[in-house]
Amino acid sequence: MVEGLRKKYNEEFSVEKYKNFIEDLQNVYPGQLDFRVAETPVFVSKKFTEKMLSACESIIDVITAPVYQQQSANAIPKNLKVPNEDEHSHFICFDFGVCKNENGELEPQLIEMQGFPSLFAWEVILPEVLAKHFWTPNGHSIYLNGFEKSSYIELLKKIIIEDEDPENVILLEISPHQQKTRVDFYATEDLIGIKTVDLNEVMKEGKDLFYMNNGRKIQIKRIYNRVIFDDLFQQPAAVRQKGKIFQEDLNVTWVPHPNWFYKLSKYTLPFIHHPYVPKTYFLNQIELPKDLENYVVKPLFSFAGQGVIIDVTKEQIDAINDKENWIIQRKVNYASGIETPGDPAKAEIRIFYFWEPGSERPVAANNLSRLSKGKMIGVRYNKDKEWVGGSFCLFEQ
Repeated sequence: MVEGLRKKYNEEFSVEKYKNFIEDLQNVYPGQLDFRVAETPVFVSKKFTEKMLSACESIIDVITAPVYQQQSANAIPKNLKVPNEDEHSHFICFDFGVCKNENGELEPQLIEMQGFPSLFAWEVILPEVLAKHFWTPNGHSIYLNGFEKSSYIELLKKIIIEDEDPENVILLEISPHQQKTRVDFYATEDLIGIKTVDLNEVMKEGKDLFYMNNGRKIQIKRIYNRVIFDDLFQQPAAVRQKGKIFQEDLNVTWVPHPNWFYKLSKYTLPFIHHPYVPKTYFLNQIELPKDLENYVVKPLFSFAGQGVIIDVTKEQIDAINDKENWIIQRKVNYASGIETPGDPAKAEIRIFYFWEPGSERPVAANNLSRLSKGKMIGVRYNKDKEWVGGSFCLFEQ
């Protein structure tokens, strides 16, 4: 995206360097890297970064307004409400497509947002390993707002652990050692100092939760939650039974509280009006546009692109019985803006916002990016392609 930097990086790139980089990366947590890592970071200019942050801050204005509690009242499926919701999500992630506007200029367009964690720890490690093998420019950083590695990790610890003993704080997931993103769990253990615990291994006594650690029963007081309900519902009955703890009044603090997974999500988009947020409507509240080919339809309560209708027809929409649980969104024109040795790649950028305890607003801290040459971002659309996969941005400082 920054022509001079892209040219220099590509000129100095070699397949041998990439092989050595991946081998080094795989050795951080041997056998645990389970997704493709792209050959390059994304170089982002100050101007482009400012545009993304402008959209993010505009959205934060909306979700911190008192009226948003009313607006988002129906965001959570009734059977999935978790007790003891706190005032805000500890984390918010904003996903932007790198797009081309009507004038042929690159600009960000918000694709989705989530009140849920991402690869917060892994994205500290990945750039450091890449920098050992490839040229990276001076005056650029993965971090935003003056953060650097130590202050970033310190804030992450402060949010996840707060004043508790780290032993009483866990990262919770279903079968964590089989998850595609498990490298982030191991990185979290190393950087933050908490244990990863399988939902199946959590024990409940009254309103208290426990886990076993080296033969000792340890009370759980804070849960860094990585369980997604869509995943939980696809599990065997015994696992779903364990998952009922989410709907119980317990002596634990959720980080973030599970309700925010739904309250800060696709459900929020119809309330946002900003040049870098595509026009979005609830499907049951709009007269269908005549140019349906310029829209995409998405289910509210799914993740990882499941159920999205890209090539929309009226017949498909008519077949949807619960239109209140869907949105229709103006399509954006992804730019093939990342020059590579083969076809250029498209990019999505995820901005990590952290909400420090006691602060009035969250702050942008770090990022990840994903490169694609397929119809959509994601593994299934990029099989057997190169210069695609997980990566990160280097922001001009």
